[in-house]
Parts: sequence; C-alpha cells; structure tokens
Amino acid sequence: MTRLLPILLCSLSSLAPGLGQQAKSEKPPALIQVLIVDGQNNHGWLPTTSALRAILAQSGAFAVNSTMSPGRGAPRAAWNQWNPAFGKADVVVVNYNGLLWPETVRNAFEKFVSEGGGVVFVHAANNPFQGWKAYNQMIGLGWRNNKFDKRLTIDDATGKQIITPRGEGPGAGHGPQHAFMIKVRQPDHPIMKGLPPTWRHGRDELYHGQRGPAANMTVLSTAFSAKDKRGTQAHEPITWWIPFGKGRCVTTVMGHHGKRQKDHPSLHCVGFQTVLQRSVQWAARRKVTIPVPKNFPSSEVSIQAPKPR
Repeated sequence: MTRLLPILLCSLSSLAPGLGQQAKSEKPPALIQVLIVDGQNNHGWLPTTSALRAILAQSGAFAVNSTMSPGRGAPRAAWNQWNPAFGKADVVVVNYNGLLWPETVRNAFEKFVSEGGGVVFVHAANNPFQGWKAYNQMIGLGWRNNKFDKRLTIDDATGKQIITPRGEGPGAGHGPQHAFMIKVRQPDHPIMKGLPPTWRHGRDELYHGQRGPAANMTVLSTAFSAKDKRGTQAHEPITWWIPFGKGRCVTTVMGHHGKRQKDHPSLHCVGFQTVLQRSVQWAARRKVTIPVPKNFPSSEVSIQAPKPR
C-alpha cells in the first residue's frame, strides 16, 4: 500500500491541476495607476494634491503620480512642452481650475476617456473650460451662470431628477462653509454600497445651482442646500457619474481647501476619503474592494481621519 501512495497523489494532481499550486500562483491585483492633474486653481491645489496622494496611498490600491500644468503667464513654449501621460494611467484625478489646456492635451484627454480611461473630478475641477464641449459632457454640471444650460436637482420624496431650464432659477454658487448632511441616492452602486443612508460631511462648500448638459447623469448622493446657509432649499447633487464613450467620469464637489488655509476638514473627513478611494477604484473598472471603515461618519457627527505624517 505504501508504494501506491505516490501514484494516487499523482492521479489527483492530474485531475485537478493547480490545486496544489494555487497559493503560489495567486498574485495581488496590480496597483491602479493614477495621474493627478494640477498646476492652477482658485483653491489651494498644492495641499489638495498632497492630501489626495495621501488618501489614495493609504488604501494600498493605487500608485499615484501627478502632472503640473504651466502657471498663469507661462510662455507658450512651456505649454507646448506639457504632455501629460494620460495613456499610462488607469484613472486621471483632476484637481485643476485655470487656463484652457492646449488643443493637443485636450484631444489626448478626450481620447483617453472615450477609449475606456476613468476620470474623477474633485471640487473646483468642474469650474473651468466653459467652452470645451466634451469636458462639459464629462462633468454634466459645472460652475456656470444660469444662462449657460440646465440645472439638475433631486426631488427628495421620489428621488427623481428635476430639470430647470436655461435662464430659470439660480446659477452656480455656495453659501458659507459648514458641515452638512449627505444623502445616498444610489445605495446599490459600488461606490455607495454599505455607506449609511445619511452621514455628516466635514465643513465644506456646498455647491448649488450648477449648470450644464446634465445628460446621462446618475446622481449618487445629494445634500440639502438650506436657506439659512444662503442656499437654494433644494437637494443638490454632490457625487455623480456620467459615461463618456467607454470611460467612466465621476464628479464629487466635496473637497474644498482654501488658498490661505493651512488645513481643511473637508479633505480629512472619513466620508470624503472613502468616497474618493472608491470612486477612483470604480472609475478604473475594478471591483470596489475598499471597505467602509468602522469610523465612517454617522448622521449625528462627522469624523476626521488622522492627518498623514
């Protein structure tokens, strides 16, 4: 009987190849390649990029690089030499609000997204490029006056989208910075799955009255813009996504950081950080594996993550 044992083991191995080698052959998933675009903003883009890098790095799912545009007043030669490596990224995170990109960069960005690349627009990244049609399609809503295009809000009772035509109602704006309640509108979406139905976001600018084509928008979360905060008395989109060609475009208007501020609670809000990480992972067409942390904010209190050292 002892002489038959090696033969028996060999037969089992041939029937189920790989069973004995599965642990050895399994590899961790490749890191998602992220490219942050910055260089100009009416906000503090340097500390914002630093925070975005730290937030993504702490998840262990991303490899993060950045590309900085020339500054205002830079010579044409500097712009001609700026060539962001979109093609090497899985996802582009836009932390930019400034001068129009050169045509070659715009064309490369459109090609990247339309062919399946992901993009995540953070806070003021939906402010620029009013005349760039494709960009407006990607963001859906942006910082525009009420003559630009449509406005979109959400009916709280039904969850249905309400469209306000061009020229009617307010244009883009925000009241004083304050902590506000986020309401999840698509609880089964991978970015939002497992999050509390409502949770309190750290002090931030609550954008309202944004304008754009508002086409093919899936609104993932909203916040009520209260009159006592110089708001609109409407449930305004906070995080949403739009398809562009084969690509996924996620916008979150959370994430303010003032130019003169050393720090800002919006970027250290555990809720914002979780939504950002999951948005980037999902935009890369990966399964969302980043868990909802145990210290995620509740409807009573916002939670600040420890600041990276």
